[in-house]
Amino acid sequence: MLGHTITVKASVSPPPQETVRFAVEGAYPPFSWTEPNGRVMGFDVDIAHALCREMAVRCEIVAQAWPDLIPDLLTHHYDAIIAAMSITEARQQQVAFTEKYAQLPSRYVARRDADLTFTPEGLQGKVLGVVKDTVQDDYVTAQFGLTNRIIRSATMEGAHADLVKGRVDAVLGEAPVLEAVMLNVPGGQQFGFVGPSLSDPQWFGNGFGIAVRPDDTRLRQRLNEAITAIRAKGIYQNIAASYFNYDVYGR
Repeated sequence: MLGHTITVKASVSPPPQETVRFAVEGAYPPFSWTEPNGRVMGFDVDIAHALCREMAVRCEIVAQAWPDLIPDLLTHHYDAIIAAMSITEARQQQVAFTEKYAQLPSRYVARRDADLTFTPEGLQGKVLGVVKDTVQDDYVTAQFGLTNRIIRSATMEGAHADLVKGRVDAVLGEAPVLEAVMLNVPGGQQFGFVGPSLSDPQWFGNGFGIAVRPDDTRLRQRLNEAITAIRAKGIYQNIAASYFNYDVYGR
């Protein structure tokens, strides 16, 4: 009787898909916000998912409080920050940034009947509000820190509450965030943009970048390539049109 050799092919599992974990603030609409069911949504979230698809990686989104974003990136809680974070020299001492993915001006919001002139003399006796540890905080502190009281909130919702209750006379923030949190809400008609539109790179950076750890050069390069690709394919523009009725990328 002849023997038969039976060949059994071992099944080989595909390698696990790489995951990139993005941190967002989760309380900064329209860039990111958290729904009552815990789902995080917003422009930054949609851009992160588009970048992951372009890089053929799995995407995870983590909501993190603003003051902890950079410290927790550096301790490897996640791989990148996409949180309307301005590219500034001070932050570049801690993290590496991609090329910009958006660029927007900062504006003040106050009551429509407020008579405000944004000079130390014109704001005498006035109280200004900002979100703590932002470029707007840096700017207001430098310009008015010696002459005016400044209330620093943990979130833009907190700054809005201060404005509504009269604890501050004006709040400085990114224009679309102020629209989403303060103007396009019930009662928002009593407030409006006042004063100058601010975009000086010395204070407000060179647009919003995605932050990665300084030694993660490969991820930074891949993200830059993905940003270029989704803009070239029109994906970026389609996402932006869902949140803004103006160009958010800039020149």
